This record gives sequence, structure tokens and C-alpha cells, in this order.
Amino acid sequence: MHALSGKIDLIVTKSVSRFARNTVDSLTTVRQLKEKGIEIYFEKENIWTLDSKGELLITIMSSLAQEESRSISENVTWGQRKRFADGKVTVPFGHFLGYDRGEDGNLVLNPNEAVIIQRIFSMFLQGMTPYGIAKQLTADGILSPAKKDKWNAGTIKRILTNEKYKGDALLQKSYTVDFLTKKKKANEGEIPQYYVENNHEAIIEPAVFDLVQNELEKRNPANNRHSGVHIFSGKIKCGECGSWYGSKVWHSNSKYRRMVWQCNHKFNQDEKCKTPHLDEDLIRELFIQATNKLLDDKDEIITNFEAIKVSLFDTSTLEKEQDELQKEIEVVAGMIQQAISSNAHFALDQEEYQNRYNGLVERFGLAKARHTRITEEITDKQIRLSTMSSFLFTLCRQDNLLTEFDENLWSSLVDYVTVYDKEDIRFTFKNGTVIQT
Repeated sequence: MHALSGKIDLIVTKSVSRFARNTVDSLTTVRQLKEKGIEIYFEKENIWTLDSKGELLITIMSSLAQEESRSISENVTWGQRKRFADGKVTVPFGHFLGYDRGEDGNLVLNPNEAVIIQRIFSMFLQGMTPYGIAKQLTADGILSPAKKDKWNAGTIKRILTNEKYKGDALLQKSYTVDFLTKKKKANEGEIPQYYVENNHEAIIEPAVFDLVQNELEKRNPANNRHSGVHIFSGKIKCGECGSWYGSKVWHSNSKYRRMVWQCNHKFNQDEKCKTPHLDEDLIRELFIQATNKLLDDKDEIITNFEAIKVSLFDTSTLEKEQDELQKEIEVVAGMIQQAISSNAHFALDQEEYQNRYNGLVERFGLAKARHTRITEEITDKQIRLSTMSSFLFTLCRQDNLLTEFDENLWSSLVDYVTVYDKEDIRFTFKNGTVIQT
């Protein structure tokens, strides 16, 4: 800036490689300065840019400097990926809430910040949205990971999905696309990732963390279920039409004001649903009754789960078939490529080629479709196992019968409530147990 404004006549630089990262940058800057009559002297290469031979030499030397930058970048990248492969965790500690950098560079729990992380997970399981949590933390004067006064929903969601809070570490979530621009992007399978289990002390119990991931999936807008406005939202279902109950305020302008829950489609259809409305005190009371019945059978539920765990949730056979199908897909893809290449280079019988090509494509499609179904089945089993494990983890920690409503237990144990009539309200718990109150 000073040079272009005429305040500098000569710039002395150690070498071309120190001047710019690539040929284009070097030449552009040199030419801009040259137009203003400002000279650059590169000591190492003994180049004066106002000399007639200067630009040619600059072009050559800049290219060499660019290749040197590439080599250094590749060496650094290799070293970093080798550390990842060895399970050595690297974290940007400047904005990492809950942990400090230990002497070995690994994560060490920060007790004061860990309380904030636990509170965030707890508020989410109580039914609050990331936006609502961010608003509450801001109101309470708690600083964000970046030490700012205001939180945002994106920060909360990143915390809720960060596996490091359960003691594990997924390495190489992003990577540098261009060694010159240093531009980064999320790793979506372009390069290997490494997952290190039990790498450091957990702030959140793994079962609770997995429960939060399942809850995030349920609250996905595509599922059209959870509004996040209230802990009862998306939890109470009409037994007559199958719609969800929503909150309504009665006598809003009088001393008799109260909130009730009723079927959202109660008055939207030709035939009105006959299911009753529920007030919040009744919902809480019925939850306590249903949960205490569940706790009476706690030992039996745990024993039964252990007995069926392997048969219901084991994925080893499916994973073996998944691997075999993946190999089949790769083999057939190679055969298709080879067939196309042969047809391009040799005079083949086109009818015979087309039949072979169609057969390979069909074979590929069948293997791909089966692989997709197997993958979905494995994922489904893993999610159900995680839900069950989280449910049992919460159940095991509850030693005594309930005497009052507990929001955390409501969110952790109840899948949904179905209302048929005043005398028939059924609680479906996350292990599949149905209890009528």
C-alpha cells in the first residue's frame, strides 16, 4: 500500500519464495509496482525487477518457489495424517469449551467449563431447541467458546454433535483443498478419517451422548414431529386419528388462564375426534404412575434385554455380507470400465457388446441396491441398540420410585403417549414397553 502510494522507491526481499506463494501473485505484484516505477531486489537470486531480464527470471524462480511450497505442504500433510493414523489427537484449543491442552498435547478436562457442556446436553434432553439453549446461555451471561457474550444455535448444535465430549475423537473432519489458497472443506470421504475411542476423560456419558444424537435425528424437520417449544411437544398422540397433541391456552385473559393439550386435528375434520384434552398437571401425574410401574419391573427389563441383545442387534452377519457386496460392486465396476474401454479401442460385435454391457449394469445395480438395504438395516439396528442402551442407562440410575415429575426422565424414558379416552392413556417407553394408566 505504501509502495503504490509513492512512499517507497525500492523493496529489498530475501528471496522469491518469501515474496509470494505462486507465480501469478508474484508477477501481478511485480508488474503493479513496475508500472509505478518501484523496483524490487531479490537478494538470494540477485534479481532487479526493473532490469530487462527481471521478469523472465521472476517467472522461472516463482515457479520453482511454488513447487517448493507444494513439497513442503505435502510433507506437512503426510506428517499430520501419520499422526492421525497413530491415534494422536490434535484439537484447536483456542475455542474448545470443556477441555484444556495437556502436557502431551491431548485433552484434559476443565471442570468449570465441563459444567456448561453438561448443562447444554441436559437442556436439550429437557426439550429445548439449540436456539432456545443459546438464548438462555446468553441471558445468563455465560461466554461462548469464542469468549463472546452472545451464543448462536450453530455453536450449540456443534457441541451436541461433537464426539469428543463422550471421550472419543474423530480425526480429519476437514482437510486443505489447495496448498496455495489454504482453503479447507469438510471431509466427506475424499480422504481417510480415524476414530479413536476412549481417548480422554468424557464430560458426557456415551449412552447420554448417543441418546442426544437419536433425539437430534427425531427433531429433524423432515420428521415433522418435534417443535421444541415445550417438553410435551411431539410426545402426545391422538389414539383416534393419529395426530399429535398441541398446546392451547384457555381463558387467556382471565384469572382462570391455563394451558391444555388436545389433538391438533380435533376441529379440522368433518368428524371431530372424541379424544379428551389433558392439562399439564394430569400429564405429569400419569407419567409418575407409569414410570413407577416401569421401575417395579426394572430388573426383569434389564435381564430380558441382555437375553435378546445379541439376537436382535448383532450386525456381524450383515457387515460380512456388506463387505462382500462392496467387493462385488468394485469388481463389476471394473469390468464395466474394461468393457467400455475395449469397445472404444477394438472393433467388437456391437450386439454382443451391448448384451454384455447390459448384463454387467444389471449385476451392478442388483449388488448396489442390496448393499444399500443392508447398510440401512445395519444403521437401524445400531440406532435401536443405542436407544435401548441409553434407556437402560437412565433406568438403572433411578434407584427410587418417583414422587415428583422429572423433566430429564420424561425426555429420556418416554417415546410417546397415546390418548384413547380419559380412562385409557398409554405410555410407550423407548424400550417398547407400553403401560396403561
